Amino acid sequence: MKLHVDKEADALYLRLDASTIIESEEVSPGVVLDYNESNEVVGVEILDLSQRSSELDLSSLEFETV
Repeated sequence: MKLHVDKEADALYLRLDASTIIESEEVSPGVVLDYNESNEVVGVEILDLSQRSSELDLSSLEFETV
């Protein structure tokens, strides 16, 4: 799994695996899901990231597993 934050593009991309992306769909304004050939979600892109939360701090990310 890879997480990429692009401050210039104001976007976050979460890639779940390395399978080939066959189709992408905007499921909500600024939220795009990428699908592989098995119709599984393999990527999530969130655009206009800084506008989604007034408390968002792109300089610090935390990873938590439960």
